[in-house]
Amino acid sequence: MNYKFIITTILACCLSFSAAFARIGVSDTPAVKKALAPVRRFYTGTSLDGAIFSTATIHNSGTSAAGNTADKMGTLRFTYAVNTGFTFNFNPGRHFGLYTGIDIKNIGFIEKNAGGETVKRRTYTLGVPIGIKIGNMADKKPYLFLGGGADAPFNYKEKSFSIRDQKTKMNEWFSMRTPAILPYVFAGIAINHGFTFKAQYYPNNFLNPDFTTNGVKPYAGYDVKLLLLSAGYAVPVKKNHGLIKNHKQITGV
Repeated sequence: MNYKFIITTILACCLSFSAAFARIGVSDTPAVKKALAPVRRFYTGTSLDGAIFSTATIHNSGTSAAGNTADKMGTLRFTYAVNTGFTFNFNPGRHFGLYTGIDIKNIGFIEKNAGGETVKRRTYTLGVPIGIKIGNMADKKPYLFLGGGADAPFNYKEKSFSIRDQKTKMNEWFSMRTPAILPYVFAGIAINHGFTFKAQYYPNNFLNPDFTTNGVKPYAGYDVKLLLLSAGYAVPVKKNHGLIKNHKQITGV
């Protein structure tokens, strides 16, 4: 009998069993667990649109006193005042939420006519959004949001100039130059610590083509639809009314 062969076989078997046992021991070790961050069920929060970049699709059939502008995009417009508000939030689960609120926004567009004239039109609005949130509902965690709403314009301002130091401007409260209600849809993302990025679209005409002043319809033939991109901040400002149960999770899951 070859003892060397037997001894070698026994040693090989022992090494194999040792390796298998080591693997079993590692796989049987319980994973480290930690508590999930608490989630507020009901709370109020900020609704700061902050900086808004806007443009518009501008269609003019040529019947306007401003001249035939055909179809074009408005010049990019930037504003940071005043775009703010607050929200009412309800989170039925850890990964889903609902919200509504009230906000004030400065929205509008800039048009450059063929003759070299620049016209800036804007209105302050009081709005009510209704949206859903999908993602991590814990404070300062990322999530997606989308929905719709309606803005009610309350202060309209229009400026026009060919040379910057030679301007004409007008300002009206509760003007009929825009529709009484401007509906919109939106979608965006909130990243860590509450910073938000949002796109918002107004499918209806920003101007009222039937508006008449001194027997003239200055916006006849216009069809202007706004598109907004905003960067803001949304965080809870009041303590919750009840927390979603603080379940356990396995690290890395």
